[in-house]
Amino acid sequence: MAITTDPRRAAGRDEAPVGQRTDEELLLAYRDHGDRQAFDELVYRYEAELYNYLRNYLGDAQMAEDAFQNTFLQVHLKCGQFERGRRVRPWLYAVAVNQAIDAHRRNRRHRLLSLDRRTGNGGAWEEATLTELLDGVETDPAQAFDSAEQGVSLRRAVDRLPEALRQAVLLVYYQGLRYREAAEILGVPVGTVKSRLHAAIQRLGAMLSSTRVADNE
Repeated sequence: MAITTDPRRAAGRDEAPVGQRTDEELLLAYRDHGDRQAFDELVYRYEAELYNYLRNYLGDAQMAEDAFQNTFLQVHLKCGQFERGRRVRPWLYAVAVNQAIDAHRRNRRHRLLSLDRRTGNGGAWEEATLTELLDGVETDPAQAFDSAEQGVSLRRAVDRLPEALRQAVLLVYYQGLRYREAAEILGVPVGTVKSRLHAAIQRLGAMLSSTRVADNE
């Protein structure tokens, strides 16, 4: 991506090489000293992970690319708000979540405006995969990923979830974050993340079951 460089190739410095510093050390170096190599190293470390999250969230490669760029633009603008002692990973995800929500809202407004023009109108869960938790939806849970059609159906069902439930599913089951990390990113208690996942699984099971029944009729 355009914003990314590989700072591991940069010339040596008096302090530890950027590739050997913690995320927190990198962000503080950029916050306090404007260390561009430290900033580039953070982008390098999180490029694939955050882009994958944004791609899953938005369902569009170009929108994900734009949201990724905007995420690190916000990191640049708001790094002064990062407090020593915080963990960088959840903070970065929180910024990315906000960018994804904004992009999703803008895209939804754009689609509505386009339509108007055309029509002339105004615990154990954490060790299991999402499909393994959809009890009764698939005889063999692994088939959900073996079959492209079933995978598409599952993803469409996830996209139809209410926003709070969809965020929890994407963070925990698609990104593989722990409950505690997802809770920190979303700004809610761990118990709320678990209850949202439980509700999401129930809804996904119902949606996929109804889809199978409709397809068989």
